[in-house]
Amino acid sequence: MAKRGTARAARTQLADVPQQLAALASMSVPELAEKYQELYGEPTRSRNRDYLKKRLAFRIQELAEGGLSARAVTRISELGDKLPERWRMRQVEVTKPAAPPPPAAADARAPAAGGRDARLPPPGTVLTRAFKGAQHRVTVREGGIEYEGQLHRSLSSVAKLISGTAWNGFTFFGLKAGGSKAVTS
Repeated sequence: MAKRGTARAARTQLADVPQQLAALASMSVPELAEKYQELYGEPTRSRNRDYLKKRLAFRIQELAEGGLSARAVTRISELGDKLPERWRMRQVEVTKPAAPPPPAAADARAPAAGGRDARLPPPGTVLTRAFKGAQHRVTVREGGIEYEGQLHRSLSSVAKLISGTAWNGFTFFGLKAGGSKAVTS
């Protein structure tokens, strides 16, 4: 008799899903945030109505019909490093309790031991960039970026000085993946 009661409760819950999803459309952002807290057990940082509706719709369906199958979770684990990093981070959060990342997986943007940005090439490297018909050369130094005899804090500040508008310095000087700018030592 207990199985029948469980099956009936599951059917009732599944039948209620369309009504719950329809109710999301008329909720205000504070109501959506409250529902998020109820379903996820933690407050949301987002105040984007469409995002909250999508996340809540997914969670309502997940609770009613179940999450990923064991086979799907196993397959995701097998794919490992082939997944985009943001997906891997979600998978880690789902399968393991929060733990500090291992030292080898430190953020590439973290300052190096000497306080310098680890993404920069070694000191002494000369970066060149042609902009509006002029060739601009900067030298990476231990304490910053040298341009026209002056030391600057970042590549972005030099890029802004050259172009007159805000640029990501790594993009401007071609240091991002796929960049085609010249880098010489």
